[in-house]
Amino acid sequence: MKCPYCGYVESKVIDSRPTDESERIRRRRECLKCERRFTTYEVIETTPLVVIKKDKSREGFDSGKLLAGLVRACEKRPVPLGILEDAVRDIEMMLHNSLDKEVPSYRIGELAMEKLRAIDEVAYVRFASVYRQFKDIDSFMKELQSLLEARAGRQEQETN
Repeated sequence: MKCPYCGYVESKVIDSRPTDESERIRRRRECLKCERRFTTYEVIETTPLVVIKKDKSREGFDSGKLLAGLVRACEKRPVPLGILEDAVRDIEMMLHNSLDKEVPSYRIGELAMEKLRAIDEVAYVRFASVYRQFKDIDSFMKELQSLLEARAGRQEQETN
């Protein structure tokens, strides 16, 4: 870190602490040449996620849009908002951890369906019916059948 007084490029950190908002780190430094002290603030830099939509257009990832979709699917269901917010945070963290800067929208939809499947089956079916755009009752029934088979498999594992 360059000293603002003498321009020397080496300093030592004397004290570090988060700011009140915990979004930055405040560091007290001392120049190794002139020994004067100064304060710096560090901000964690994240790379923005870009969503590639079906029509190949791109837009920034918006966790609010994802949360709104999950809330809509859980309408009139006994699902606390906090659980949905946690699901959105988990999905966003998975996307950031994948190290891909661009994510296809279908990947976000698949992750959302995985989370909803574990949270509430009715909400999952609602979300899937909109997301997968079921064309007829047969495709809808196939999804319900796979859900029932998965439930039966879980119950069988629990009894063993």
